[in-house]
Amino acid sequence: MNRRDSLKAIGFGTLSAGLLLEACKTDTKKTPEKAAPATEAAAGRQPFEVERDKKLNADKFFTEAEMATITVLVDIIIPKDEKSGSATDAKVPDFIEFIVKDMPQHQTPLRGGLRWLDLQCLNRFGKTFTDSSHAQQIELVDLIAYPNKAKPEMAQGVAFFNRMRDLTASGFFTSEMGVKDIGYAGNQPTKWTGVPADILKHYGMENV
Repeated sequence: MNRRDSLKAIGFGTLSAGLLLEACKTDTKKTPEKAAPATEAAAGRQPFEVERDKKLNADKFFTEAEMATITVLVDIIIPKDEKSGSATDAKVPDFIEFIVKDMPQHQTPLRGGLRWLDLQCLNRFGKTFTDSSHAQQIELVDLIAYPNKAKPEMAQGVAFFNRMRDLTASGFFTSEMGVKDIGYAGNQPTKWTGVPADILKHYGMENV
């Protein structure tokens, strides 16, 4: 299954428009090599906005173990292919870490969902999600990735995976790598070549 193409084909159908807009406005550079001085506001940013983002970047929400699980999961959702890198290559885990601090309503559902994954893997395979084999990870993900096919007892996992998929797609397709992946070129300058010949002929001005 080409999960990247599936996400593009549905036009981000599962995405929250609000989330995508917030992602576009959010500064996702989590670990700059050198933090800019407080007086050096980025172009179009107010100093208080720069300070706020610096504080969010400095704080940590997820544990190392949780970030390891997120890293594996986002690369299952958007793996590397011949065209682009994976979600991790686009720094989606960092994006998610930032978003849960910027939008705290994601914190409890994501932390609970990560715990749910581990409990499911421990019950099924005797290992946590990250310690399970790739085949075992995919086996579990396939049980929660398709809401219309999922069993009722998997509802918590389905809700968690939907949220994680939304965040992964938002992080990837608003990154430089993701923008290139979908071929978005942005506004392009046009070249004026004059009034079209058929229009000039229609008004009898072709020889003017």
